[in-house]
Amino acid sequence: MAEGSNRGGDPTSSTRMRMDTGLNTAITEFLTKCDDYQLFQLTKFYRDRLEQAIEEGVEGLSLMLTGEDHFSGQEYHKVTELAEKGNRAASSKLLLNLVMEKGSRARRVMWESFVKMHRLPKLDKILKEMQELGPDPFDYMNIGRGLSEIPSHLKDVQQKHKERLRVQTETLRVNTILIKEKVKIFQLVTLYTELTVISTVRDRTLVEHELLARGRDHEEWREKHLRRELEKIRTDQLFESSFSRRKSKSGSSAAVSGVAGIGKTTMVQKIVYDWATGKIYPHFQFVFSFKFRDLNAINCRINLRNLILDLYPYFRNILGELWKNPEGLLFIFDGLDEFKDSIDFDNNRRNTEADYMCTDPEDRCEVSEIVYSLIQHKLLPGCSVLVTSRPTALHLLEKAEISVWAEILGFVGEERKEYFNKYFEDQAVAAAVFKHVEENELLYTMCYNPSYCWILGLSLGPFFTQRDRKQQRVPKTITQLYSYYIYNILKNHGREIESPRDVLLKAGEMAFTGVSEKKIVFRNGDLIKYNLQPSQFLSGFMMELLERDDSAQSVVYTFPHLTIQEFVAALAQFLTPDPGDIRKLLSEAHSKEDGRFEIFLRFVVGLSSSHSARPLEQFLGPFLHQKICGVIDWVKEKVEREIGKTESETGKRDLLNTFHYLFESQNQTLARVTVGSMETLTFSGLRLTPIDCAVLSHVIGLCDTIKHLDLQKCSIQCEGLQRLGTVVHKCQVLRLGSNKLGDSGVKLLSEALRNPHCKIQELELCDNDLTNSCIKDLSSALTTNRSLTCLDLSNNKLGNSAVKLPSEALRNPDCKIQKLGLWGNDLTDSCSEDLSSALSANLSLTVLKLSYNKLGDSGVKLLSAALRNPDCKIQELELSLNQFCPNGKRNLESLRESRPGLRVEI
Repeated sequence: MAEGSNRGGDPTSSTRMRMDTGLNTAITEFLTKCDDYQLFQLTKFYRDRLEQAIEEGVEGLSLMLTGEDHFSGQEYHKVTELAEKGNRAASSKLLLNLVMEKGSRARRVMWESFVKMHRLPKLDKILKEMQELGPDPFDYMNIGRGLSEIPSHLKDVQQKHKERLRVQTETLRVNTILIKEKVKIFQLVTLYTELTVISTVRDRTLVEHELLARGRDHEEWREKHLRRELEKIRTDQLFESSFSRRKSKSGSSAAVSGVAGIGKTTMVQKIVYDWATGKIYPHFQFVFSFKFRDLNAINCRINLRNLILDLYPYFRNILGELWKNPEGLLFIFDGLDEFKDSIDFDNNRRNTEADYMCTDPEDRCEVSEIVYSLIQHKLLPGCSVLVTSRPTALHLLEKAEISVWAEILGFVGEERKEYFNKYFEDQAVAAAVFKHVEENELLYTMCYNPSYCWILGLSLGPFFTQRDRKQQRVPKTITQLYSYYIYNILKNHGREIESPRDVLLKAGEMAFTGVSEKKIVFRNGDLIKYNLQPSQFLSGFMMELLERDDSAQSVVYTFPHLTIQEFVAALAQFLTPDPGDIRKLLSEAHSKEDGRFEIFLRFVVGLSSSHSARPLEQFLGPFLHQKICGVIDWVKEKVEREIGKTESETGKRDLLNTFHYLFESQNQTLARVTVGSMETLTFSGLRLTPIDCAVLSHVIGLCDTIKHLDLQKCSIQCEGLQRLGTVVHKCQVLRLGSNKLGDSGVKLLSEALRNPHCKIQELELCDNDLTNSCIKDLSSALTTNRSLTCLDLSNNKLGNSAVKLPSEALRNPDCKIQKLGLWGNDLTDSCSEDLSSALSANLSLTVLKLSYNKLGDSGVKLLSAALRNPDCKIQELELSLNQFCPNGKRNLESLRESRPGLRVEI
C-alpha cells in the first residue's frame, strides 16, 4: 500500500463503486463471449482457488443457484448444513461438484453470481486477475500444456537422474543435542508434515502483528486471515496453475518466503522427491536443485553447463539437447538470504544491455549473473525457476520477473498435532506431549515453526516415556521446561568448554542487551564486546546455544527462538558474582509498557525457584543467594501493590502478570503470604487464555478466604474453566457470565456444586450458549448442593423443556435457591405448569426473573395462581417484555392487591 494512501480518509464510496462497476462490466462482457466449453475450461483452471474463495459466501451462492432452479431444496440444504456446522471447506467443495455435474447452464449462472457477490476478497482477486489477463485468457491458460514427448535416448538419463534425486531426498537428517546420536535420520515421507503456504507475501505489519500475538490469539489471528483473504497454495501449484501472475510465455519464476526454521529447505527437498517419484510436475523433464550456501564456495566465473555437471556429471553429453527445450526444465535455488553476492534486479542497464546479463548456458559468467538471467528469462527463456528466501532478503526480488509469490506460514491447527504424532513412535507419548504443549499458550504459539516443535519434542519427550514417567515430574512451568532444555545441552556438551558458567553469563549479558533493545540478530562485533570468541562456535555447546548464519554481508548469530534468548538473559542474572540491585533492575524492566520484558521477568522469577535452578546448578554451580532473595522480595512487593488495583484493564493485566510470577516461582510460602488473605478477585472484561486460568487456579488454590471471583466477559470458554475446575468450589460468589462455556462448561460446574466442601452461594451463568442438554447435570447438582442461594441462567437457549428439571429441584425441600434468573430463554406458556408447581412447593425462592421471554395470558394465569398460595415465598417477580395481553396484565395487577409485599415488574 502506498504511503499516505489513507490520509484524509478512505477513498470515497463513489470512487470504489466506479471501480467495482468497471470490473463487473468487464467480467460480464467476458462471460457473455465465452462458449460453454471455454466456461468449463475456466472453471477447471480456477477450481482449487474457487473452493477457498467461496467458503465465506457459500450460503448466498447456493441460494442464487436454487433460485435459478439449478439446485433442489435438498441439495441446498446439504450445502448450507455443512457450512452451518463449521465445515465450510467441504461445503464449497460440494457446491462446485454439484455445479460441474449439472452442466453448462449451472456453470454460467455460478459465474454470473460471482459478479453479483461482494466482500469476498479471494473471489474479487480472481475476477480482477481475469480482467488483467485481457480479452483472451484461454491462450494464457494453455501455456506449457503441449510439451513434446521426451526423446527415447533421454529417457535413460532422466530415469538415472530421478533415481539419484530420490536417493538424495528420501531421508531427512535432523540434528539433536545428544552426544551419542548427534544426527537422527528419518524417512522423509514418514516425518514430513504439510505446511500451510499462502499465495502471497504478507505486508511486514501483518507479520509483526502476528508475532505479537500469543497462544489462542495467535491461532485465531491466523485462521481469521486464512478465511478472509489469504489463499492457500500447494507446492504442486507453484507452476502451471491459476496462481501465476504474469502472461509470459518465456517461462515462470516462483518465490517462496519463510522465517528461519519454518521449513523452506525441507519443502524444497519434498518438491524434488515428489518430482523424482512421479507425483508432481510431470511437464518438467528435468529438475536441477542448488543451495545458495553451496554456490558461495564458487569464487570464479562459471557457466551453467559446469554448474550442473559439478552436481550431475552424467549430463555431460546431452546438455546441448536440453537447452533446445527449456520449457521442460525447472531450476531451484534455495536460501537467497544466504547468498554472498548481491543480485540487483532494479538495474536498468542489466535488464537491457547484453554485457550485464548471461544469455548463453555455455558462456562463463558470475554465479549471480546466471541466477539473475534465469529468473529474468534472459537465459534459457521458457524454463521455470523456484527461489526461496527469508523475508529479510525478499526485497531483492521486488523488481524481478516473479510469476508466483508465496509465503510459508508453518503449522496451522491440526498440523501441529500431526507433527508430534510423527515425531514420536509411541502415539501415547505423542498425545501426552501435545496435550501438555496445547495447554500452555507460549509453547503452543512456538509450534507454528517446525524447528521449535523439535525443541519441545526433545525437551518434553523423556518426561512422558514409560521408563521415566515415575522417576521425573513433567515441567509445570515455562521456566522448568527451558531449564531442562539448557540442562540437556550442558549434559551433552558441557565438557567441551572449561567454564560453561562463564560462557552462559557472557551470552546472557548479550541476550539481555538484545531484549532491552529488541535486537535478535548479533554479529561478530557483539560477541567480541561480551568476550565471546567466534572460534568457540566450533564446539557443540555454543552451536546449540546460538545459531550461526553466514549471510551475504557478514556472519550473524541468533538464538533458536526469542524465548530462548529471554531465558538465557534471565539466567545470567543468577550467574554474575556481582550481587548488584536486582530489585531495581526488575522494576525498571517492569516499567516498560510495551511488554518486551514480560517473559524475561517470568523467567527470572521462575529461576528463583529450586525446582528450576537445581538441574542447572549441577553444571553451573550455585545461583547467587542474594539475587534469589532479592527476586522474592520484589515479587512480594509487586503482588501486595497490585492487589486491589483492578478497576482498570491495565490494573487487571498487571495483577495477572504478578500471578504469573507466583506461578513460575512455585513458591507456596510466598504465595500464601501475599494472596492468602485475599477476599475479592475481579478480571471482568479481560480476555484470559487457558494458561491464565491455570495460573489463577494455582493462586486461588493457595487462598484460604477467597469470597468473590468475577470473570465475566473473559472469554475463558470450557477450556479455561477446565483449568479452574479444581478450585471454583472455594468461592462464595462466582460470576462467569458471557464466557461461551456451553453445556460442557456447566457439566464441570455441576461437579463443583456436588463437592461436599462447596461454598458457592451465588452463581452467574448468563449469556453462555447453554441449551437444555446441560440441565440434567445442573438439576442433579442442585438437589444435593446445600450452599447455592442465587442462580442466574439468563440469556441462554434453554427453552421450555429445560425448565422441567430445575422445577423438580426447586420442589426438593433441601433446595436453598432464593433467586433464580431465567430471562431471555425463549420460555412460553408450555413451561408455566412446571414453574407454578415448583413455586407452590418451594419454601426458599424469593426472586424470579422471567423477563424477555414469550409467556402469554395462559402462562401468566397459572403463575398468578401459584403466587396466591400462602406458602409461596416469592417477593419479587420480573415479567416485562413478554407476550401477554391486557387480561394477563390484569391478573398480575390483582396480585398486588392480594399480596401487598409482592413486587411485580410488567
